[in-house]
Parts: sequence; C-alpha cells; structure tokens
Amino acid sequence: MCIEHGVTRRAALFGGAGVAASLALSAPAVASAAGQLDLTYTLGPAFPPFSPGEEAVRRTVTTIAEDGYFMQEWRVLEHIGTHVDAPAHFTAGGRTSTELRLSELLLPAVVVDIAGRAAHEPDAVVTVEDLLAYERRYGRIPDGAAVLMYSGWGAKIGDAAAYRAHFPGFGPDACEWLLRRRRIRALGVDTLSIDPAPSETFDVHVALTGADRYGVENLANLAHLPRKGARIFVGLIPYEGGSGGQARVIANW
Repeated sequence: MCIEHGVTRRAALFGGAGVAASLALSAPAVASAAGQLDLTYTLGPAFPPFSPGEEAVRRTVTTIAEDGYFMQEWRVLEHIGTHVDAPAHFTAGGRTSTELRLSELLLPAVVVDIAGRAAHEPDAVVTVEDLLAYERRYGRIPDGAAVLMYSGWGAKIGDAAAYRAHFPGFGPDACEWLLRRRRIRALGVDTLSIDPAPSETFDVHVALTGADRYGVENLANLAHLPRKGARIFVGLIPYEGGSGGQARVIANW
C-alpha cells in the first residue's frame, strides 16, 4: 500500500468505495503438485487496488499478426496485486527492493488462522493471544520466519468494494511481540494491508519496516497452506530504488 499526497489513504478509500464496481478476477491454481502451492494472484486491471483509481492499466503494443511478435505495456504501482512492502516503504533510509538479500526471500512460513473471527469481525486483528494459541497447538514460531495471516478475505477478491471496505490485519502488539520474541523476517496477509482497514496511522507498517523487515500483501491460497512446516520463496521484482514491488510467491513443504 502507499500514501497519496495531500489526502490520507483512508479518506480516499472511503470516498471512492461507493463507485467501485464488482469485477471478475481469476484465482490462481490451488497447487501444481503435492507439496507445492502458488500464493500469487494474477495481476490485471480487475485486481482491487488500495484506493480507487490505482488499478493496473495495460495496452497491446504489438501483435503477432501485425508485427510478428506479441508485447504489452503496463502501468502499475509497486503496491498492487501480490506484492512486497520493502523497509523503504514506511521508513526513511530503509532498504529498497534491490537491497533485500536472497536469504531473506526464502524462509520458513507459519499460518495464523483468524478466519472464523474475521467472518464476524471484518476489521479483526491478529493478537498476541492468537500467536500464543498457535504455539500451543503447533509449536514455537521459528526465528526468521514469515508469519502469514489467513482471514478468508480472498473470497471477496472479485468484489473490489467488499474487499476494500473492511479487512483484517495484524495488531501492533502482535507485530512487536513477533519482532522482539521471535525475530521474524516478514509478515504476510491475504488482504490489502498488514494493518487492518480502520488504521489511520499504519502502526504495523511503521514498526515492521522500522525493524528492517518486510511485508507481503494480497497473498492467495493460504487456506491450503500447512499451518507449519512450509517454506516460501518471495520472488520480488527488483525495481531500482523500489519501495516494494510485485512478487511471485511460491510455497513448498
């Protein structure tokens, strides 16, 4: 996600929510083989951006029929679709997309499931108690892991207004606990933002990037990812000086 000049993202979001149309959006295949999973959405003009008007735009530049080869031109923000928030996104002087090391992009992943609560609390947050409950059931969250929130929000991906109006995220206390106690490498969510929809101050973004960690937003297929034992590869596009960027995120176990 990003911040617009002269107006808060939240104000822009709610100002345009009423005109957002429901759009068809293709979901990724659940799995290519046993123990492999694509966590990436197909990016196209229908994908819901954080604020109306930030949709991806594409046009055909050449065709095989007329030019002998096919090519498209895209206009995209760094923070749309399945994408990474690099430390530079919210922290002045933070590392950019090209400065994240390969070892930081291949890491163990755990999935904290709050879908049941989110079904009744659309702006729910992952709490410290959720993390402790996870550890009681599955064991300690590994140091250096990506902690992924599964809220079930992918079911709304075809309706931009519904996907954007409310959505869960991590609570600041849970983020700080994970940074201090488990030395995590990344947070990931199946929503538009690692902060929940009502946030005006983006405390989780500030804390996470301030600790030189990164976020991954709009993850797909988390319902099918094992709650522990998987590893993910975050195939971040290395935009020069990037505050983040689109990524192909793949899991195996």
